[in-house]
Amino acid sequence: MRCAVIGLGEAGGVYAAALAAAGHEVLGYDPGDTPTPAGVTRTATPREAVEQAAYVLVLTGAAAAPSVAEQCLPHLAPGACYADFTSASPEVMERLGRTVGERADFADVAILGPVPLHGHLVPLLASGPGAEAIARLVRPLGGSREVSVEVLDGPPGAAMARKLLRSVFMKGLASVVCEAVVAGRAAGDEDWIRVEIAKQLAGDGQAVIDRFLTGTRTHAVRRAMEMRDTGAYLDVLGVPAEMTRAAEQTLRRLSTG
Repeated sequence: MRCAVIGLGEAGGVYAAALAAAGHEVLGYDPGDTPTPAGVTRTATPREAVEQAAYVLVLTGAAAAPSVAEQCLPHLAPGACYADFTSASPEVMERLGRTVGERADFADVAILGPVPLHGHLVPLLASGPGAEAIARLVRPLGGSREVSVEVLDGPPGAAMARKLLRSVFMKGLASVVCEAVVAGRAAGDEDWIRVEIAKQLAGDGQAVIDRFLTGTRTHAVRRAMEMRDTGAYLDVLGVPAEMTRAAEQTLRRLSTG
């Protein structure tokens, strides 16, 4: 199967290499000096990459997604699957779906994890008319371990909307953990705080969520005061306290709701 990969950077290079290793004919385009993965034929223009390709995978930066679609659209093979793996907003994905949909089956694909860590085995969400097609292409790339691709019954933008909802938790959690560990290190208690964080992340996740939802609002006044004092302690330690102070503000808002 002929596949085009637009963007051969950190993620694009991984998917291009995986497709080539699986026996697909892969043409790749990137205007930068990124290396060309093994088995991939590099082209001088997007047009050369996408012409006659059954699948087009876009793995550029989100800001470039609209211009990439504009460059590729006139040269797409009718009925091709055009899969945008960028982190463009749901609104942008909706617009791209309408534009690309005039010629090809558009898929909004959300990557749910770090590609440098998981490679092409990272779980994916896909929505739009081309979602099933891109899932059929990507799932076998894991060999005996099928790549997880959840196909959503929704339009372009649905997959990215879910990714952004997940980011509220994942990026927020990562920031809180970083702040807590840095504070623990400054206080000489890094090992202890790491154990405490690990204990909270283990066990019945749904029960933890329910406890957070009920307890946070019920005890908002007391917890806001505690976070005020926590912020002051982090100041003494010389540790930035952005997440701590954001939590205090949230608790104060909840206490008056």
